[in-house]
This record gives sequence, structure tokens and C-alpha cells, in this order.
Amino acid sequence: MSQSFNFPTSKLGIKSASLNKHKPWIETSYHGVITENNDTVILDPPLVALDKDAPVPFAGEICAFKIHGQEMPFEAVVLNKTSGEGRLRAKSPIDCELQKEYTFIIQAYDCGAGPSGTNWKKSHKAVVHIQVKDVNEFAPAFKESSYKATVTEGKIYDSILQVEAIDEDCSPQYSQICNYEIVTTEVPFAIDRNGNIRTTEKLSYDKQHLYEIMVTAFDCGQKRATEDVLVRVDVKPVCKPGWQDWIKRIEYKPGSGSIPLFPSIHLETCDGPVSSIQTTIELQTNYIGKGCDRETYSEKSLQKLCGASSGAIDLLPTPSAVTNWTAGLLMDNNDMIFKFDGKQGAKIPDGIVPKNLTDQFTITMWMKHGPSPGLRAEKETILCNSDKTEMNRHHYALYVHNCRLVFLLRKDFDQADTFRPAEFHWKLDQICDKEWHYYVVNVEFPVVTLYMDGATYEPYLVTNDWPIHPSHIAMQLTVGACWQGGEVTKPRFAQYFHGSLASLTIRPGKIESQKVISCLQACKEGLDINSLESLGQGIKYHFNPSQSVLVMEGDDIENINQALRKVSYINSRQFPTAGVRRLKVSSKVQCFGEDVCISIPDIDAYVMVFQANEPKITISGMDHFARPATQFESERGVTLFPDIRIVSTVTKTEHPVDFKENDRVYKPIVLEEMLHNLDFCDILVIGLELDPKQECLELDHKEIQGKHLDATNSTTGYSIYGVDTMRNYEQVLRQVRYRNWHTSNIFDRKFRVKCSELNGRYTSNEFNLEVISVVPGVATIVIIVCVSILVFIIALGVYRIQTAHQHSSTENEGNKENEMDWDDSALTITVNPMEKYEQPHQAEEETEEEEEEVEDEEEDTTSAESDESDEEEEVEDEEEEEIGNKGNKQNATRYYISTSDSKGTRLLKSISRYTAPTDTSSN
Repeated sequence: MSQSFNFPTSKLGIKSASLNKHKPWIETSYHGVITENNDTVILDPPLVALDKDAPVPFAGEICAFKIHGQEMPFEAVVLNKTSGEGRLRAKSPIDCELQKEYTFIIQAYDCGAGPSGTNWKKSHKAVVHIQVKDVNEFAPAFKESSYKATVTEGKIYDSILQVEAIDEDCSPQYSQICNYEIVTTEVPFAIDRNGNIRTTEKLSYDKQHLYEIMVTAFDCGQKRATEDVLVRVDVKPVCKPGWQDWIKRIEYKPGSGSIPLFPSIHLETCDGPVSSIQTTIELQTNYIGKGCDRETYSEKSLQKLCGASSGAIDLLPTPSAVTNWTAGLLMDNNDMIFKFDGKQGAKIPDGIVPKNLTDQFTITMWMKHGPSPGLRAEKETILCNSDKTEMNRHHYALYVHNCRLVFLLRKDFDQADTFRPAEFHWKLDQICDKEWHYYVVNVEFPVVTLYMDGATYEPYLVTNDWPIHPSHIAMQLTVGACWQGGEVTKPRFAQYFHGSLASLTIRPGKIESQKVISCLQACKEGLDINSLESLGQGIKYHFNPSQSVLVMEGDDIENINQALRKVSYINSRQFPTAGVRRLKVSSKVQCFGEDVCISIPDIDAYVMVFQANEPKITISGMDHFARPATQFESERGVTLFPDIRIVSTVTKTEHPVDFKENDRVYKPIVLEEMLHNLDFCDILVIGLELDPKQECLELDHKEIQGKHLDATNSTTGYSIYGVDTMRNYEQVLRQVRYRNWHTSNIFDRKFRVKCSELNGRYTSNEFNLEVISVVPGVATIVIIVCVSILVFIIALGVYRIQTAHQHSSTENEGNKENEMDWDDSALTITVNPMEKYEQPHQAEEETEEEEEEVEDEEEDTTSAESDESDEEEEVEDEEEEEIGNKGNKQNATRYYISTSDSKGTRLLKSISRYTAPTDTSSN
């Protein structure tokens, strides 16, 4: 901003000019400094103007300084006219951030020739350069709100990223960032003055995936940034070839069907030149049951279910009173497994297995066996039929020797008289791998075939021998060792077996088909592929017979990824064995023209199979009844369980729909009619066993035809077995009959029914049934006496009822009956338990059902009478019916009067006492 001065012009201008001869003098240049936000400018040299006209007044004095420049925020003032001293100052606050320096022209003016200021002179132009001195008023600020970097594990980085802060101050001292600092402590990072962050050690992805550190900055005036900045450092694992995005634990709930094992899996090859890949998925279940989750039904039930030929003899049955030869063996009750420790053997009783097995027979078994101890191990006998005494000849045997399975069959001379095949040898790795395997020896002499886990194996060695000479020495069949009856001081067991056996059976006269053998050893769990048609082109796959191993091969990585995502686990059992199933995925990779190809680590995962909800099997029906003796003596007998019902329920814990906020109670919900199979139902006789001379249980064979059922009968009861539906078991049980063809006396029989699923894993309640036989009297005179007493009791009953109505209505009816007082020295009064049973026990029973029961009772009683007493019995029945119809049936009590005839025979006749209902209106 320029300044102008107006000096008055004197009329004596010529004279004034002569007084003011010289121009003021100032320096040619000035350098000034001003601190921002201040108005004082310090000049070097100081602002002073000189005039040679001094000490002449006015002419030698300095009156003004003039600044030339556009809108300069400065002004110059004269402090002393005589000395010419002046001052430069700011007209308003100076901001260094807006402008750091100023340059302008300044001139000095004298006061002219006189007071009027005429004839003034000005100095030459001087250059003024002013610098604005900065004040550290701003703090550093980072350019970014946050920073992010990614590093690979296992490396040292000199710089992973650079942070940058700025300062709005104008001077280098305050606008420059002189230092950065990491605020977060104990991190493997450092930062230099330029903001470069580096690692101080090798980072590990497994140790920490992500680091978050805070960084600050300082300007050269040591002013700290007002806000620190966040720096995120992601640690990326070193690219390792392998399968990615798979879950170690896969959960399986019973009834889920097929579930994928690796729904999101993919292969990371790290850009390796892969040309093809082969992947093997293995489901390891060798520690579940007999090698995998199989049905745990009994061997008989399984053979019936698979359609095996009948007649199989179980050589290792569950110990019982009938099958007691396995009682001393070590046994795992859960899976019917017998463990042999080299010290035990079992003798099969005579008559269990026929002596002549014929040229066709089958031996089946489950076996788990390991390597034999020692270099030259002894024979380990599984099954042996040898001489019981005197000699030590083996007629047939199945044994293990040096991890070879050997079957011995020596014919008798009466069967063959030539050199014939006698020993059949198989060498298989599975014999000594300590795993469960299913073996079937099909004998169709002279051909013997071995099936192991459903696959066929021919013997690698067959040796011939002469037939055995005939003798009258008895034979001993043994399991787990061979009986040595001769050539020793005392007969004993020898050649003990070391291992585990289960379901050892022999079937004389028949061999099994491949289909039945596959069914008997089939696993109920395994690997599966969802949607085979969508596997993709170029994918080859192969399952092993048990579907526990799946091999996939292809040359396109993405197709292999998609194929592996479709691999699933399935368990078709309704009640699978709970626990862990291990999974192993191994891969082999080939690369294009590379000597060294990438290696793919194996996957170790597992399937967790949850426990199924346990079913509750309930048997219900009529639990007591009485029938006339004639029905028990009839050809068809009496049906025991005409209305038996078998129901299975399962209890689940579910969250209630309507619950209060603070009342999260889980309530069990019972699901009725859960459908599953049964494998046996036993009808047991309670008390004395059946006397086959006069009683029996019967079932027509046609009732089990067309079903997977069979039955056995004995004096202790009736057993129905086989894997079939609960409905079929109901139908068969309803046809079981009881006969007793000698019912001269009153008798009662009690039976108990109990059913099972999965060979006793789940059992029903014990349903008890009591049946009673009613034998009518045979002497007419006794009947007349009974009728007379009946009339007496009725009269007495009516009298006591009328007396009871006069007392308080709260008295117990039972107490009234106990007040009866009569002379019973000649008679015995017995309450008929049949009447007690036939009283209605449910409030909702229909009147129609009651009438039917009365009619059935009358019909049964009438049909049981002899021809001689028909007329008298009809009179008595009419009297009872007439009285009964007048009274309340629920108030009726029937008594039995017992006496003896001349021969001492116990006679029984029923009489009834009816209690009239209380008439409240009379009160």
C-alpha cells in the first residue's frame, strides 16, 4: 500500500527551494524479521533517514516514510524528525502459513522548506525484504487415517510400509517431521525417522495372524501428533501346497442319511505345474465293533434276515442253561465276542453237531488275529474234531499257522479209499493284521472255497492224504483249542488259539451263496458320493467292497475340488454305534516335466456319530383271564395273547414354544409309535416248567411263513426270533396257544413276555399274564347245597344293606362285609379272583363291553358243565342273572364254596352276593 503526503505550496517557493537543497538519504536495502502474530518488524539496518540540510529546521528534518507496493500489510512511522529515526510495523497480524516473506520499496521524505512543508524532497528508493518468523502452533497429522500391510511369515523385512505425517507450520523447523515412534510395546516392529516400518524378527502365522500397532510423529520442534495412527499388519502363511477350508470334526446325527464331509474344500498348489492328482479318502472304522458299524443282531437272526439256508449251528452262543459250554470263556457281551488268550478251549457237547457233515457244509466266523509269537509258532486251533480217547487223529479242523489259514478234512475209509485232498492253505495278510474280518469256508468236496470280507480266495496249496481207518472211538468237537485224547498221559487241550472269535457257525449239508455271504458281512456305514452324474468330466473313482476307501483321480484341479466336495458319510442303521470315525485323505500329484513335484500333506479329520435316542419298548394287553377247563383241553387250546400290543416310544428334550423370559425350561416330549424292528420275543413260563405229559405251548408254523421269523419251543417257554417288524411280532404272538389236557383240578399258569431289539441292546418291559382254569362241580347234591347257601347269603346281604343305609354314608363298604357273621365250620367260602379281575378298571369302559363280558362268562360256564347237571346249572344261572340284572354289576362279589365229596375230591361252586346301590333319596 503506497502512502501519499501533501505538502503546501508557498508563495515564496523560490526562497523555500533555496533553503531545502538536499534530498533525504536512506540505506539502499533493508532486511527485516517479524514474528507471526506480532506487529513489530526488526530491520537490519535500522530504519533511519539523514538529510544534509540539517540542522536547518524543516529542510533538515524527516517528516515521513512512504511504502510502495500493493496491499502491503505494513506501515512505516517516523519516531524522531530530527534524527530521522523510523519504525516499520504490521498493520494486522501476520500469518506465516499464508505468506512467509514480503518485499517492497520504501522512501523517506523531509519536511520541506518551512512549516507548510513546501518544496519537500524524497530519498531514493530502498528495497525492504521482510521474513515472517514461524511459531510452532500446529501439531503433526498423518496423511491416512490408518495403514495396512501384508507380510509373509518367516521373513525379515527392511520396510513393510511407510507412514507419513505433515505439519502446517511454515518454517522448516516446525513444518518438518523429525521423528516417528511406535507407541505399542512389545511388538516385533521398528520405525525410522522417515516413517519406514520394518520387522525385527521373523513372523509366524501360527503364532499370530494379525498385528495392530499405534504410531505417532514429532516435528522438529518436538511437538507430538495430536492423534496416533493405527497400522495393521497381516501375516500371511508361506504358500504351502495342501487342502484348504476343511473342517476337522464332522458331526453326524442318527437318521441324517448322507452328509458331505468336505463341502468347501479346495486344493492349493502354489502355482505348481500340476498335471494330475490322485486322492484317496479312507474311513477308518476298524475299532468299531467287528471292523465297522454292522447290525448287532444274533447270528441266527442275521442269517434269517439275509436269506441264509436254515440249519446253521452256533458254536459260540451266549452262555445259558442249554448252551453252557461257553460259560468259561472270556466274552464281550456287547458284541458277542469271545476272546481267547491261549489258555482256554471249549468242548461242544455231543449231539450239537452231527457226526457226518456230508460233502457239503459251511463254516462261518468273525476273526481278529495278530502275528503269532516266536519264529516257529504252533498251530492255533479255531475249530477241531478229534478223537476223544485212545488216539490223536484230527477228522476236520480249522486253524491258523504262521499267518496262514488251514482247513483240514480227513475222510473215513468207508467214504473214500483213495488218496484225496485233505489240507487247504490260504496265505492272506489280513489273517495277522489285528483287524476284524469275516471268513466263510464253503466245502463242496473236493473243492473248498474261502470268502474273506466277501471276496473269493482259492487255496494256494492243497495237500493230499489217505482216509482215516475206521474205528469205534468217539470224537470230540472243540473251539479255541484241539482235544488231545491219545498219546498223552492225561487227555487235555492243545494248540490254543490267540485272538478273538465271534459268530462261529457250522451248517451241515449246505453251502452259502455269494449274495448271502455279502449280506452277512455288510457294513452299515461307509463313504458315498452325492450325485454321481455331476462329478465332472475326467474324474475316475473306485470304492473298495466295504465302501470304506474311495480313490479319485483327475487332471483338472477344479474338477477334483468339486468331486471331493460331493464325498459324504452315510450310516443306515437306525441306532448306530456312537463314537468317532477317523478320516484320512492322502494325495499324490504329478507335475508337467518336473523332476521334483509338490507334496500334498494328508488330512486327518473325524466323524463324530451321536448317540441315538433310546427307544422304550412297551408290551401291553390283557394280563389275566379265566377260561373253562374244556377250552384248555380242546384241540386248539386257549389263545394266550389275543390283544397283545407292542409300542415303541422315544423321548426327546425340546424347547417349549411358549416360555417366559426367565423360565427357559426344557421339557421332554414323547413321540409315540416309533417304528423299528425286533429280533426276538420270549414267552417264559413262571414257576414250574411245563409238564409235557399234560400241557404245552403251541404255534402253527404257517403263522411265521412269509416273515423273517423262526421259533423254538421247550418246557421253559417259547422263543420267537428273527429281525422283523413289531407288527409281525404282534401277529405271531397273538396266535400262541396254551393247552392242558388234564385239568381235573383248578389251576393257574403265569407267563412272561419280553422282547428285544439289537440282541438285547434295547429290551421291553416284562409283561406278565395269569390264566386260570375253572373246573365245575360234578355232584348234584353239592350243587343243591350251593344253591341253598346262595339263597341264604343273598337274604343276609339284603338285610345288611338295609342296616347299612341307616348309618353314616361315610362307612366303608368293605367294613360292612367284614361284619357278616355266619357258621362256616362246614364250608369254605373263597372269593373268586376271576370276579375281581373282571371288574371294570377304567372309568371310560363302555356298558356294551360289560354286557359282552357277562355273556362270555355265562357262555363259558354253561359250556363247561357236564350233561348230567345241565338243567340244574341253567336254573342257578338264571337266578344269578335275575339278581345281577336288578343290582349294580360293580357291587357284585362272587364267592366259591369248597367242600369234598365222598371220595375226597375237592369241589368248587361259585355263588354271588349282590349289594344294592345306595338310595340317597330315602335318606
